[in-house]
Amino acid sequence: MITKYSNSNNKSVTFWGDGTPMREFLYSDDLADACLFAMDRFEDAELINVGSGENVSIESLASTIAGVVGYHGDIEWDTTRPNGTPKRPLDYSKMTELGWNPKHSLHDGLKKTYQWFILNQKNLLASE
Repeated sequence: MITKYSNSNNKSVTFWGDGTPMREFLYSDDLADACLFAMDRFEDAELINVGSGENVSIESLASTIAGVVGYHGDIEWDTTRPNGTPKRPLDYSKMTELGWNPKHSLHDGLKKTYQWFILNQKNLLASE
């Protein structure tokens, strides 16, 4: 739930840790595509991982988001706070061996998501 949205010009934003942990993100349309792809190719119930194959540091993620939304303030790191798990590897080779790969990069997925939010923010905030 979105409680408040502000496009204020904050001078800084602070994240926990030092920004070095790595994470993998997948755009929602790619996940939907992967689900349809898997339903056509797998008959037995089994675990199937889906991922982007693009590991990104939290620091790089913060910088990418800042670029997408046009944030020009400082990004600060509170190293007194925990980093979390250094890396969460994912093996989605079952899908890639059958020919599936995501179509959106992290940047493109964030950009599409932010554009959707801008177009729909009045409706989202009105529904609170």
